[in-house]
Amino acid sequence: MSATQLKSRSIIRLHAEDPGEDVRGFLQGLVTNDVGAGLPVYAALLSAQGKAMFDFFVWADGEDILLDCEADTVDDLAKRLSLYRLRRKISIARDETQSVHWSLDQVAGAAADPRLTALGYRWIAASESGAADEAYLAHRLSLGVPEGQSELGDILWLETNAVELSGVSFEKGCYIGQENTARMNWRQKVNRRLVVVPLEQSQDKRRKAEYPELGLAVDHLRVADLDPATLPEWQAAGITG
Repeated sequence: MSATQLKSRSIIRLHAEDPGEDVRGFLQGLVTNDVGAGLPVYAALLSAQGKAMFDFFVWADGEDILLDCEADTVDDLAKRLSLYRLRRKISIARDETQSVHWSLDQVAGAAADPRLTALGYRWIAASESGAADEAYLAHRLSLGVPEGQSELGDILWLETNAVELSGVSFEKGCYIGQENTARMNWRQKVNRRLVVVPLEQSQDKRRKAEYPELGLAVDHLRVADLDPATLPEWQAAGITG
């Protein structure tokens, strides 16, 4: 079997240090998606204005919660969550014993990516020597899916395609940034989108990230300027629907 570990990802474990603590309830009031039901889900922690700060996957491990997040931002995310913990007896720390794994093929114990099934399968397990990051990045961008702080950072959550990628619940209770996010959805006023484009067509002023080795970039573009025929099917459906 080829390498499966995503070295660019890390795990944060949230653990109740007191039997009366509710880890899911704590996270439910902070993040964009419903973590009270079936996991894993894709979610984000937003600013008060509804802009993306961190995106991640939420997993259950018994009564604990695991966050599959970017390795480059794992410490910042743990610190940010700790600010909201106040005096609650919940430990929030990187789990060095666990790693994120990915495969295009179904693997026992793996879950389909909650954003798009075509993105493949993810699971959490011990580390291995190889790395699948280059294959994962190429596949993700080929499907037009943005991810991570360099691509999503400081963008309004609905402009990151969060609805189409199942990264937000409009049925759950309040969370940070919920007011502006819900208002945009109710008014159907999402004026811009993150779009994966050929690098030669990328606009300097609208570029969030670029990948010269793949000939691709992620731009933040006006919806009015987008041609649905050039977009991935999942994204075109969200814009024209």
